[in-house]
Parts: sequence; structure tokens; C-alpha cells
Amino acid sequence: MEDNLGSDSVPSGPIDKSRVMTVKPLRCLVPVFPSHSGSSASPQAPPFAFGAPTAPFPPGAAQFFPFVGSHESQTPASVPNQGIPDTNPIVSPVPLNSFRTPAPPVPPVNTSGRGRPKGSTKSHEPYDDGYMQNGGYENGFTIDTEDSSDATRRKRKARKIVKGPEAVAVSNSEVDIDEMVNHLLRSFNLVDINTSLQADSDRDLVQRVVLVYNLLRRKIMQLDDAKGIIPGISRRADLRSGTILMNKGARANTRRRIGAVPGVNIGDVFFFRMELCLAGLHAPIMAGIDYLNSKVSGDEEPIAVSIVTSGGYEDDGDDGEVLIYSGQGGGQRNDKLITDQKLERGNLALEKSLHKGNEVRVVRGLKDGTNVTGKIYVYDGVYKLHESWIEKGKSGCNVFKYKLIRVAGQPEGFMLWKSIQQWRDGVTARVGVILPDLTSGAENLPICLVNDVDSEKGPAYFTYSSSLKFAKPFRSSKSSICRCSNGCQPATNCPCVEKNGGYLPYSIGGVLLSHNSVIHECGSSCLCPSTCRNRVSQTGLKLHLEVFRTKDKGWGLRSWDPIRAGAFICEYAGDVIENGSDSDDEYVFDSTRSFEALEPIPTDEPVKPPFPVIVSAKNKGNVGRFMNHSCLPNVCWQPILRENEEECHLHIGFYAIKHIPPLQELTYDYGIPQAEKKNGPQRKKCLCGSTKCRGYFY
Repeated sequence: MEDNLGSDSVPSGPIDKSRVMTVKPLRCLVPVFPSHSGSSASPQAPPFAFGAPTAPFPPGAAQFFPFVGSHESQTPASVPNQGIPDTNPIVSPVPLNSFRTPAPPVPPVNTSGRGRPKGSTKSHEPYDDGYMQNGGYENGFTIDTEDSSDATRRKRKARKIVKGPEAVAVSNSEVDIDEMVNHLLRSFNLVDINTSLQADSDRDLVQRVVLVYNLLRRKIMQLDDAKGIIPGISRRADLRSGTILMNKGARANTRRRIGAVPGVNIGDVFFFRMELCLAGLHAPIMAGIDYLNSKVSGDEEPIAVSIVTSGGYEDDGDDGEVLIYSGQGGGQRNDKLITDQKLERGNLALEKSLHKGNEVRVVRGLKDGTNVTGKIYVYDGVYKLHESWIEKGKSGCNVFKYKLIRVAGQPEGFMLWKSIQQWRDGVTARVGVILPDLTSGAENLPICLVNDVDSEKGPAYFTYSSSLKFAKPFRSSKSSICRCSNGCQPATNCPCVEKNGGYLPYSIGGVLLSHNSVIHECGSSCLCPSTCRNRVSQTGLKLHLEVFRTKDKGWGLRSWDPIRAGAFICEYAGDVIENGSDSDDEYVFDSTRSFEALEPIPTDEPVKPPFPVIVSAKNKGNVGRFMNHSCLPNVCWQPILRENEEECHLHIGFYAIKHIPPLQELTYDYGIPQAEKKNGPQRKKCLCGSTKCRGYFY
């Protein structure tokens, strides 16, 4: 630039406004410190740099955070105090890497939609029913103390976030979530929970809390779907629903403790870190180490109470009953440490627990085979620390290592998962296998027949069929079919979406989002592909199931895979009969029976299919025929309607009520037959052994 004016020059004549003057940005200007009263102005200091000062502030300058504290002053003895009272001495410089590592990006969790709460950011992974956590971070999650009803009372307008031509995220603040939450809490007796029971909970309360959490989480996902919220942009339903329940006081085991947690069994599975918190198993939402500080423990030193292994550090390892756990902290970049870990917070608590010898709960974080970014958390019981050391990690930084050994005499937890993996890999053979594939290739996955109880060689002969056979299908209402060439999408005018009340019944991962009187899936006339999100029950089995011999109930059904709440298991296949079943037919599904609703709806009406269906699987059927009765089941059924232009077919689908660990028997409630049926099935003694057993079933 020509003829620039100097920064200190003053024009003597009229200013030519056509000339361009050099203008420096504010960040280049030198801060001016006011001089002490009564003293002359000192020459201007050099530009201020971001760093801790090593001498007192200039006369009259106000001291400011983060250099002001109550610690001992760093002022050298040779430097006079210049007459300023030493009321706020300068603290020791604090290394930047000692501050808490920022939490990995997660979207806001406050239900009011007011903005991002402290410690939370936006998520990077796709928005699905899965959820990945990094166990190495401190608790970067702050519970939003504002009740969701506040947002409802204010009736704020929907807020839109636009990124790209089609990405629109709309707030669902106009939906009265608070009323829905209160209804759920009343239905499952989670309002005003007894204080002593909430502090030391039983299994019933723990399971009710986790069940309501998943019902609410899936419903919020469905509401977001209907608003056109694009995956990856929306706020996390898992964190939002957890925050709501926290604010409502719907949680279990609020008393912090060392050792086992009442109501939580070894081998229990969780798919979200928030579930661990609500169950009282592991308090921090993000941190991998939970510990009691001196105020809570009553000790002078922190004590570790639980750890979660979630693959957040580079040298994590385990070997059955022995766990080598990497400490937390240290700056990370691209999943590698860039600074040394320090003996503080959780690391210090583990070191103190090593010397005290207290038990530490261990939750194993494993990869979710059905979700690339998701994890499954398995409670593996209590361990004791036996050794600690420091070693160089793969990145060259110091990492704290802790060796934990599982306390003897506990039921199998993680070792059961290792055994199943060895069966899959062919390393070891499954004990008691009679048939490697009961279906003879009729299903996507083989289903083995297993008996390690007695000498029985198998069930009575039947023809395996993976589908339902109708002698005469129902007439269609000639409703319109969808023409979604890329699959049905939410927040569209798709006829199949409209049939489901404006919602898609399934998540992207194929999880049932809400329990309706009937699910309308795409029929054979619809133009959407076989991979359409609204054809979940039509794509065959996705679980490695096995038919096994029980000790006292004949043959039963269970899975090698963990099953998340809402997941489709199978349908009840067989022959649809019209004139009722024989009294000696033990393989009958009767939709005309009365069933207790899983998710109470405002009208309190039982789930009823549009057409009465009775299915017999005595001579022809699939694995659904082996599912036993329970008065406290972990599986429920839903009527599924598939329509085409001329006719419609009603199918019976089975879905998981709650998270089900591997090799846990799958059961559903057979229901109560109508009273007017005189020749209906007779009562049989129930052997389900649940706490709510009626003593009989039909």
C-alpha cells in the first residue's frame, strides 16, 4: 500500500478520505495497564502473551482468572510488592494438559432445546439405536436440571437446523413429552419411589427403570423421525431420555457403594452407558473409572468402585479371568496418546484401591456386531487389583497399567461370551449338539439342536417351515401401495408411513420403536426394495438361535447373540386354522386370548389384531413353536399386517421386551383364553419360576 500513515503520526491538514489508512486488528493492539495512583505512567509494555505471569501485575492492574487463587504467591522475594496488598496472590502456573480433556462430541441432552449444556457437544457417529463411548474421559456429561415440562409450558416454536439441501432437523418441543413420561412412570410405578428402596434397590426396580428408559428412548427416536430429523444431526435420544428420568428421580441404587450392586446380575447386558448410571452400576456417563472421593468414602484417599473397559486406550487387553486395564487421562489424537498419563483422579483411586484391597466392579465393553459404532456392556462381577506399573504405550507416552483378577466363586459373565465366540470360530465344539441345523437350510442362519441334560434325542417330528400358511387370505381394503424405490422414509407422504399413524415402526437398525395395536409393513405390491426399513420381519432370522433341552419344561429356545430391547426375533410360523385347535395341540398361538399390554396406552385397551388368527405349529412350523410360557416374559408378540392390492396377510412377530443376554431362555406369555370357550385348552402347571408366577398357564 502506498504512503501508509504511521501509527503515531497526526495529520496537520484536512484529511483526504479517499486515501486508505493502515488499520490494525484488535488482536494486534497492546493492552494498556492503568498506572498506580500517584505515580507517573510507565512506558507501554510489550504485547501480552498467553502465559502465566512470573511477577506481580503492574500497579493498579486488576488480577484475573486463571492466575488468581488462594495458593501461595509465586512473587520472587527480590521483587518488591510495589505497595499492592497481597490479598490475591498469583498461583502456580497450571499445565494445560492437567485440565480435564474435553468430552467427545455429543449433542445437547436438555429436553427444553435451549442450547448445549455444559460439557456436551455434537455427536460424530451416525444416529442409530447404537451408541459408542470412550471410557478414557472424565465425566463430561452434565445433567440438565430443567424439567422437560418447562419447555412444554413455554410452547417454544420449532427450531430448524439446515445443513445441505435436504437435511432438516426440527425440534419436537411442541410434543408434550412430559405428559408421555409421566404416564410411563405411573404405569410402571416409578413415581415417588420409596427412598430406602431407591437407595438399595431390588431386581424388579432395576429392570423397571431400564425398561422405561428404553421405551422412552425409542419413542423419542420415533418422534424425531417423524419431524424429519436427519441421522447425525439430531440430539441423542439415549442421553435425552436418561436426563429426563434423572430429573424425574426414576433411577435405582442411588447409594454409592463398594462391591456388588443389588438388583444387577452378573452377565446382564446394557447397550447404553446411561443405563449403567440409571441402574447404579457405574455413575459417570463418560469416564471409564468410577471412584468415591474422600467426602463420600469417609477416607482420606479416593477409592475406585467400578471400571468400564470400552477400548478407549491403545493397550487394553484381557484374558478371561484376568484383566489388564489402562489408566485414564493423557491427551489423545486419532485414538493415540500424545501426552503422558498422570497419577490423579481415577488413576489415583485405582492405585489406592490396590493398597486397600477393596473389590472393584468390572463392566466389559464389547463391540456390537449389529452396529459398527455401538458397544455392548456386560457386567462381569467384582475384581481385585493385584499389580500396577507404568509402561510406554505404542505412541511412546507413559501409560498406567493395572492388573485385576476376578474374585473366585462368581457365575460366568465374560467367559460365557468367550466360549460362544469359540463355538462360532470352530475352536471348540458346542457340547450336546444333536443336529447342527434343525432347519436344513430353510433359514438364513443355522439353528442347532442341543441336549446336555438327558438322553432325549429330539422333539417329535414336524416339517420345518419359515413362513405362515394361509388357507384363505383376508380381503384387502384396497389401500394405496408405496412407490418408495429407495425404501420407505419418515416424514414423507408414503402410504405405509401413514398407515402406521405417521411414523415408521422401526429404527434404522431394525428395532421396534413403539408397540402398536398392529404394525403395517410393506406388502408384495409395494415398490420398495427387500432392504426397506419397513420390512424387518420379512428378511429372515438375524440371530444365532438354538433349540435346547430344559431341565423340566421340555424343549426351549435361546440365542447365542445378545438381544437388545425391541429387536425382532422371529415370527410364529405354521398353519392358520379356522375352526379352533385340538385340545391336545400344544403348539398353538391364539391371538384371541387376553394378553397384558407391555406399554400401557392412554385408553388402556389390550392389543388386538384386526383379524382373529389361530396358528397351529404341531405339524409344520419354525423355531417359534419352541418358545415356552412365562408369567414374567422377556418376549412379546405384535400383529404384523402386510397388504397388497387384492389381499392382506396377518403375521405374528416376536420382539424382545428388554435386553436379553446370550443363552438366556426366550419366553412369552401364552395369554388367557376367552371364558366362553368351553372346549378350550386346560390349565397346566406353570414352571416359569418367576417372581410373578401365576402358578398355571393354558
